[in-house]
Amino acid sequence: MTDQLTMHGTTILSVRRNGEVAIGGDGQVSLGNTVMKGDARKVRRIAKGHVIAGFAGATADAFTLMERLEAKLEQYPTQLMRACVDLAKDWRTDRYLRKLEAMIIVADKDTTLTITGIGDVLEPEQLEGGGVTAIGSGGNFAYSAALALYKNTDMNAEQIVREAMAIAAKVCIYTNDSLTLEQIPAKSGA
Repeated sequence: MTDQLTMHGTTILSVRRNGEVAIGGDGQVSLGNTVMKGDARKVRRIAKGHVIAGFAGATADAFTLMERLEAKLEQYPTQLMRACVDLAKDWRTDRYLRKLEAMIIVADKDTTLTITGIGDVLEPEQLEGGGVTAIGSGGNFAYSAALALYKNTDMNAEQIVREAMAIAAKVCIYTNDSLTLEQIPAKSGA
């Protein structure tokens, strides 16, 4: 992975708490030190709305990977982990895919995963009742804020994502406050 991928992209944050999962992403697209667009949509629903995905990195590369992930989810419906591991394996071994510079966070009702081009499929560290993960240039800012909110408030997943992304937008020059947020509510009885 290049420094461009990890240092100049976007901010995607996922919080899972008490059965609810929310993923938020900012809207800024930067080229060098210029803001090219302020309201890009980097978080979307895939797999007939059952999976939320957010991407950081080169947009065309991320869309290619999202299409591949959707194909894997058609092949393995309701098996997010298996689809992601298969995608990561292809990403790592396929000569064309290996050159793609992006990272993806995906979540369904049960699982949250981060997929990287070096073959990683990572689950967030388990916290009481859920977990937090983030990618992109402002990912560390959003992650830190979300972790503090998670541990010190009773906010739900959506509220934590909104507040932590607002904090990241104030400190990361590659992150803005144009938020796209998708969530999957807690299962009945959770």
